[in-house]
Amino acid sequence: MGKVAATGLQHSSVNPDNSSQTMEEQEYRDTYQEINPRRCIFEKAINSRRCNCDQSARFCLADREGVGCNSDIGNRRCIELLDTMRRNARFSLQLTQAEGPLPHNKEIRVQTGGLLGLQRLLRPEQANSDSVVNIHGLVEQAISEYRQLEALPYDRIVQAIVSFQGRKKRGRHGK
Repeated sequence: MGKVAATGLQHSSVNPDNSSQTMEEQEYRDTYQEINPRRCIFEKAINSRRCNCDQSARFCLADREGVGCNSDIGNRRCIELLDTMRRNARFSLQLTQAEGPLPHNKEIRVQTGGLLGLQRLLRPEQANSDSVVNIHGLVEQAISEYRQLEALPYDRIVQAIVSFQGRKKRGRHGK
């Protein structure tokens, strides 16, 4: 998957006709799926600029950024890792279920905090880093050292998820 240029889709932020807005959102989703058939499961972490991956392919669609994955097996492994992190963090995040994507702030905590926790576990020399340079390399290292993602010490990764602080909230008008 290579880089994809922005398309001509228009995204209106103010539209009194709600059905038109829904249609635009559906058109956006359809186009997104067409140009990005293998979505990066860590898209939120990558778009937050705290994580990166050597298998990612960024693109712009309308006024949004998307991230695809160039590796089928890498994508499957990342999906397994994220699903397992969600399940293990469920209680700590006070959720009754953790199937599929979580509310935005909790998803950011699981993705970014979880990857930072995994990095601290596997690369102690980077324990104070607030970013992950290569998600794919980190997942491959985890499999190499633990043989399977299920065998990771998720109690330590969940500690990083719980303690993760995203961007600080800004007051009204950016103050």
